[in-house]
Amino acid sequence: MKALEMAWETRGKPVGVMFHSDQGSHYTSRQFRQLLWRYRIRQSMSRRGNCWDNSPMERFFRSLKNEWVPATGYVSFSDAAHAITDYIVGYYSALRPHEYNGGLPPNESEKPILEKNSNAVASFFVDHFRSSLAPLGEKACR
Repeated sequence: MKALEMAWETRGKPVGVMFHSDQGSHYTSRQFRQLLWRYRIRQSMSRRGNCWDNSPMERFFRSLKNEWVPATGYVSFSDAAHAITDYIVGYYSALRPHEYNGGLPPNESEKPILEKNSNAVASFFVDHFRSSLAPLGEKACR
């Protein structure tokens, strides 16, 4: 749940997004579904027992296991949580090239989308702010 919260907040609390997963118990739990509802995120789940429906995540976990997780595992849950967070935030999303993105890391390939959306959001708020000040006259907008 912390990963979802972090992703939602770092992307500017987007509206109209979808979360796709398998039907694991953590994704079907009341607590997780309530978090999605609170953030107004639509939930999508793959068919039961069909790994092909969720192949991007299956690929991610294969990469994580092959590239990052030591063969002997981690000493503690805390060590695992820190190492996996470092992998996702510091390497996989920021540096690791992805064939799907034309060789760019996800953060680089998302930049144009995030900039476009942030400009649209900023424009909306400027327009909204100006329209709310319109009754005060032109001086309020300078």
